[in-house]
Amino acid sequence: MNWDQIEGKWTEVKGKARASWGEFTDDELDQIGGKKDQLVGKLQQKYGLEREQAEKRADDWADSL
Repeated sequence: MNWDQIEGKWTEVKGKARASWGEFTDDELDQIGGKKDQLVGKLQQKYGLEREQAEKRADDWADSL
């Protein structure tokens, strides 16, 4: 699924994000809102990832949807 689709269907895929990254709160998931840059930033913040690592994880997750 591409990021435009994810953003448009965020309420449907938010649970999958929660399942993949259990550290995120509901408020954080709402802030992410299906936007890749927001997800990457939160992955860096919560999991201590470098930007490239966070982008890869976000893209791998999007590809799995």
